Amino acid sequence: MRARGMEMASKDCVQVAVRVRPFNKRERDAGSRCIISITSNNISIQDPRNPQNSRTFTFDYTYWSHSGFSRNKDGLFVSEETGGRYADQASVFLDLGQGIHDNALLGYNATLLAYGQTGSGKSYSMVGYGPNKGLIPTLCDRLFQSIKSMQDSRQCQVFFSMLEIYNEQVLDLLSKTSRSAGGLRVREDQQRGFYVEGLRRVPCDCAAQVEQLMEQGTRTRTTVATHMNANSSRSHMLIIIQLKQIFSKECITKQSNIYLVDLAGSERQRSSGSEADRLKEGTAINLSLTTLGNVISALADMALGKKVVHIPYRDSVLTKLLQSALGGNSRTVMIATLSPADICYEESLSTLRYAERAKRIQNKAVVNESPTERLVKELKAENAKLVLRLSRLGQEGRKADDETKELRRLLTHNELQIRAIQTLWEQHLQEALKDWENQYATITQERRMMQMHPYIMNINEDAQLSGVVKLFIQEGEWDIGLADNSPRSLCIRGLGIQDKHAVFSNQQRRVSITPVAGSKVIVNGVPVSKRIELQHLDRLVLGSNSTYLFIGFPSERSGMDWSRYDYDYFQSELAAAEGFHIQSLCDDQGPHQPDPSLLAVFYDYIKLMPMVTEANQMSKELKKGVEFKLEIKNLAMSDSKGHDLEKDIAVRVTSVESKQVWMWSKAKFVNRKFLMEEVYQQQVVGGEGADRAPLPRDRDPFWDPLEPLHLGSAHLWLQSLAFRIPLEEQVDVVGPEGTEEAILQAQLVPCSPTGLPLGEDDILIDPSELLGKRLDFQLVLDQCCGLRWVKEARNRGVQIGFQVFDCPQPLYTPAVWHNVNPLLDHRIQFTALRTSQELLNFLQSNALVLELWGLQEGCSELVSSMDGVKMTQEDSIIIDKINASEHLTAETGGSDLSSSLRALHQDLEQLRNSNAALRKENSALREQLNSARNGVENNRGRQERRGSLRPSCDAEFAKALKVFYHSMTSVRGQLQRLRRHKPSEEADMLGLRLFVDEHTYLLKDFSEQLEQCVTTLKQDVAAIVRRKREKSGIWS
Repeated sequence: MRARGMEMASKDCVQVAVRVRPFNKRERDAGSRCIISITSNNISIQDPRNPQNSRTFTFDYTYWSHSGFSRNKDGLFVSEETGGRYADQASVFLDLGQGIHDNALLGYNATLLAYGQTGSGKSYSMVGYGPNKGLIPTLCDRLFQSIKSMQDSRQCQVFFSMLEIYNEQVLDLLSKTSRSAGGLRVREDQQRGFYVEGLRRVPCDCAAQVEQLMEQGTRTRTTVATHMNANSSRSHMLIIIQLKQIFSKECITKQSNIYLVDLAGSERQRSSGSEADRLKEGTAINLSLTTLGNVISALADMALGKKVVHIPYRDSVLTKLLQSALGGNSRTVMIATLSPADICYEESLSTLRYAERAKRIQNKAVVNESPTERLVKELKAENAKLVLRLSRLGQEGRKADDETKELRRLLTHNELQIRAIQTLWEQHLQEALKDWENQYATITQERRMMQMHPYIMNINEDAQLSGVVKLFIQEGEWDIGLADNSPRSLCIRGLGIQDKHAVFSNQQRRVSITPVAGSKVIVNGVPVSKRIELQHLDRLVLGSNSTYLFIGFPSERSGMDWSRYDYDYFQSELAAAEGFHIQSLCDDQGPHQPDPSLLAVFYDYIKLMPMVTEANQMSKELKKGVEFKLEIKNLAMSDSKGHDLEKDIAVRVTSVESKQVWMWSKAKFVNRKFLMEEVYQQQVVGGEGADRAPLPRDRDPFWDPLEPLHLGSAHLWLQSLAFRIPLEEQVDVVGPEGTEEAILQAQLVPCSPTGLPLGEDDILIDPSELLGKRLDFQLVLDQCCGLRWVKEARNRGVQIGFQVFDCPQPLYTPAVWHNVNPLLDHRIQFTALRTSQELLNFLQSNALVLELWGLQEGCSELVSSMDGVKMTQEDSIIIDKINASEHLTAETGGSDLSSSLRALHQDLEQLRNSNAALRKENSALREQLNSARNGVENNRGRQERRGSLRPSCDAEFAKALKVFYHSMTSVRGQLQRLRRHKPSEEADMLGLRLFVDEHTYLLKDFSEQLEQCVTTLKQDVAAIVRRKREKSGIWS
């Protein structure tokens, strides 16, 4: 499964590893299924919706960390069995980290990239948690151990830098000064390549210092993310370790740059082309990750021998800094992390494809020589020449005082430069040690406070950033909010945080919080407006989405582990408070395995909840007058067969003043959210709101042109058409979340080619009689009643859309405006020239889906496109076109040779069959001729009576079936009402009893109607059979 790390030093191809993590709590609670398997270096992923469809990929290293492990007494996760396949942190480092370590000591640049969706285990693999140290801390430990063991043969200098790239801005996470607007600049130098100007390089001489610097960088990252309202999962973190090895005896210096990169979350947005946004996709927020993908693809194509004109390194900050790592002077490893859950199938498959392209990249690594050491050698050589010239002048006895003075000045200057270069490292190291001592004192003070006082600590979407900020609640009252002008204030930043947001009180070892009027405070998922006492491990949400966990007095903690209260726990608790929780979704599915798409919707919902809250707060502060609300798309909707449609998340956007409504897909909303953040940063956080001109409407992320909205759909079942029975029905138009949007009166009328309705004599007993025959029918949409869409705002309109069988384009009724109960009076005729078995099956098992579309003033109406639609001479739309085209070809004689041949072959086969049938019939007639002569007259009379009886019986059967279908229509309506009849979420015990009584009555009514329909049909059929038996011998 794994190769030795030293083997990597002899290769220049990018090495790619894939690691599969265990299920997280959400996935376990949802009963997720593992869809990933590993065999040797091969990894397979199975499509949860189609288990027969699986993909297999091959990589340099594969790690199974999903199962087969336990925690030992030291807290380390280890394999349950000796030699088991579980890959722990040590195994991963042995393959990947050891190679990075060895290459750095050899003088090569080395890079480690971590790629995967948010929550797939990138940070655990790179940084680790608790005693399970990740690649970065373990690499630093081993590096300083090696330096200590080799200090007799060389002098080693280690510099540490840590930066973050967010929205194409570079932030120095170790900077002592305040953040500059726009971040640090990336420059290019002929010798160094791309580098970050002004990035702080901190000297280190032990692993403990590196660990402390990482904690400092993480704290800065958390604080900045809060202040900027930034999403840490969308940022890239880079750690740069510069190793300089000076070999004094050999006069050689080797210099290596180690890049350790935790890339932003790679989650794909499940969106179709129809959901493309008019504003630039992702803006700068996704630019680096997108460009990285383009660079990897271009380099992979180049490795395959394809002609590549341009590699877009310069298109983003990240790819500029990683140019040497990808196709340049570096030995590079990528670790891709996966979730094995079925609900993450699309993201995991995307990650595997990305990693597969990366493994084709080829680099050209060389050992690096330090320009600083070369300068020292050049200065020493120049000094030797100057000393030689001075000695010659003295030997010749010439009086060249001016020349001698100039030579001595140059000699002194060069010696000073050499001394400055050689003492620079020691000075930097001493400065770094002073900073480290100050930080250590601060950390010691914080740990002392944790053992004395209660406090709140931040909970972040990125687990590595959780618990970094701690605000201590000492004795007395403490104001919490934006203001920090009081000695008894706790300063926090974030959307929706007021100057004085709430007051903490610590009196007699009891801690309480009192919200200030107008501020938003949520405790354990429930909004509070008055004083409430806090208990240990209570969850607090301040403002839009500033999440904190309350840690009580030391005596209350009793060793409880707070790690289960992660960011997802907070959001799930908020969703449950809104009545949306995973248990109810799974219960609706019954005892079967929950639908993966439904679970994915739940996770999307709780992921988007804080984003929607933040978008609403930004809209409020920017005075946009727009409200955002999450909705579940297709929650109560089905396709033409009655099967549930795949669920998805949508965001309903409403203008408070004009009542205009937009529906945004998840992908579109996420894109707009980042654009809103940019506007918010410029106009509010940047302090430019007063002087800045308002955005043009076409660039405003809070606005969109109006489009028709899909309000809901109704099902008109087509089974009656297979019997040529007319159908008149009132169908409910049900919205995406199960709400009743309207009632639609519709008819299906079998008719003649000229549009005249068929009579009762045309009703069929057996639908197969339609095969090969012409079928005409009309769809009549009479009226739409009780339009909820128009009740909300009278300046709105509606249209009905539908698509019949293989009709290539949807058709729409004319728009009707300003009416809650509009008359549609729309009639359209369809024709199947030769009814096929496919059409017959469709009629017997499918419904016509009638979609209700909402219109608003300024919105363009939906227009029926007739492209690809064929019409009869009577202006009827032709469906079942494959058979129709054959029929038309037969009528016109066919100009195409193949069509003519096919028709001739069919005619020949029919003639052969007819000939064989005639011969058989002639033979039978000869044998029966004599016996049949005597009964000719009797048979003739019997045939006449049979001919008069069969149509009579057929008509009676047809009437009975027609009555049955009409009565079943009302039964189906009653069944739909039963399905939608649910108790109110706020109902008390009395309300539940009333609901049970109503439900019992509806069930009884439904049962009686159904029994009456079946009984009537039985009676009608029995009467027909009885009459047939009375005339025994007449009906054969």
